[in-house]
Amino acid sequence: MSRAVEKVRGRLLRAAKALEDAGIPYAIAGGNAVAAHVSRADESAVRNTRGVDILLRRSDLPAATRALEAAGFSYRHVTGLGMPGGLEVFLDGPEASVRAGLHIVPAGEKVRPENVQAAPDVTDSEPGDEFRLVTLEALVGMKLVGFRDKDRTHLRDLIDLGLVDGSWLNRLSPPLADRLRLLLENPE
Repeated sequence: MSRAVEKVRGRLLRAAKALEDAGIPYAIAGGNAVAAHVSRADESAVRNTRGVDILLRRSDLPAATRALEAAGFSYRHVTGLGMPGGLEVFLDGPEASVRAGLHIVPAGEKVRPENVQAAPDVTDSEPGDEFRLVTLEALVGMKLVGFRDKDRTHLRDLIDLGLVDGSWLNRLSPPLADRLRLLLENPE
C-alpha cells in the first residue's frame, strides 16, 4: 500500500517539476489538492488517491506534452469513460493504467456539457509545499460541480475539518450553494 501511495506522489512531483521547469502554468486539482488542503488542518485526515488531476489550459497542451514526455510520461487521448470528447491522459509507462495516470482538466472549460460552470483557470491557484494547487475556493467549486460520490466524500472531509462551513453558501452560485447546503444539512 505504501508503495502505491509513493508511486502516485512520485508521478505528481515529477509532472509538477516538468511543467514548472518548462514555464507552463498549471495547478494540481482533484484528490491530491484535497489532500494538500486537508493536510494543513490535520495530516491524519488525508485520503489516498490513484490518479493525478492537473488543471491546464488547452492552449498549453502541446508544450505540456513535450515537457511531460521528456519526463517519461506518454500522451494518450482516451475516449469513453463518460467524458464527451474524451480525456487527455499521460501514462507512466507502457503497462500503466489510465486510472493511475495524469488526467488533464481543461482550465476555463466545462469538463462535461451538463456541468453548471466551467473549471477554474490556472490562475485560481497558490503555491503548495512542492507544487501549485488550486485554491480551496476553486477546489470546493470543482467538487460541487462534479458532485460524484468521491466529490461529496472530499467535501465532507473539508466540512469535518472546518475548512468549509455555512459561511461558504454566500460565495457560491445558487446551484452550487444548494449542493453545499444539502451536504451541510445531511452529511450522510
